[in-house]
Amino acid sequence: MAIATDPPRTQSPPSAPDHGRRRPRGLVNTFVGYAILVFFGLVFLYPFVIQIGNSFKTESDAAANPLSPFPGPVDLTSFEKIFAGTNFPLWMGNSLLVTIIVTIGRVFLASLAGYALARLRFRGRSAVFAGVIAVIAVPGVVLLIPKFLVLNQLGIYNSYTGLILPLLVDAAQVFIMKQFFESVPVSVEEAARIDGAGVFRTYWSVVLPMARPALITVTILAFQGSWNEFPHSLVAVQDPDLFTLPRGLADLVSGSLGQGTQYPLKLGAALLATIPVAVIFVIFQRYFVRGANEGADKG
Repeated sequence: MAIATDPPRTQSPPSAPDHGRRRPRGLVNTFVGYAILVFFGLVFLYPFVIQIGNSFKTESDAAANPLSPFPGPVDLTSFEKIFAGTNFPLWMGNSLLVTIIVTIGRVFLASLAGYALARLRFRGRSAVFAGVIAVIAVPGVVLLIPKFLVLNQLGIYNSYTGLILPLLVDAAQVFIMKQFFESVPVSVEEAARIDGAGVFRTYWSVVLPMARPALITVTILAFQGSWNEFPHSLVAVQDPDLFTLPRGLADLVSGSLGQGTQYPLKLGAALLATIPVAVIFVIFQRYFVRGANEGADKG
């Protein structure tokens, strides 16, 4: 007795993924994304382009075409006036002095405080760290009047000491160093202690060299912050001989040189004040990005 069987079913080959449809959509999304980035990049950079272009214009050209980035003709009179008719060299010297001392002080003290908060066990450590976080959350403008009163009572108002001393420690940079030191293996420090190294020797010779990315990050932030510091100089000094670049540029913008817009002179001075920070950032950019990435990976 024959048994009827169904004929074998032929399976159709699996359909190949439709890359042709996905590829145009992916290209469109990529193009739109880059177009948005380029647009906002130009919006961000255009004021700097305007600054550079107007620095090389004549005063009449800058007043007639302030938003044009192309000077016509190129004129260097504004830069001659900056060095010959203003106290720009003095402001530059004061800013260099303050910035160098503050940067060195911030890097050393922030690393020292960060290591103490990360490794040393002492009573009130949590309260001290909470105080550091609280200081970060307080707007700087709230502290201007108390800062002026303290400087006046200590007798260091209107002096280089009053201009430098309150800037030597920054809570945000203490926080950065603490977080980095906590990522350093404890076994490294234990090995150093077994060899007879004390706390400071362990910090200085063993742990600090390992914190190079964080140190470079703090150095850039300290340099930029102290170089651009304006509110503190506003309440710390009144003597024109003690003005830093931000304070001196504010004096120029307020019209201290007389009548007229004087756009080329003001923007030229602002351009010269921007160059040191830009140079420092370009030199240390790869270390800055590497330190940020390492901090994110360890976090």
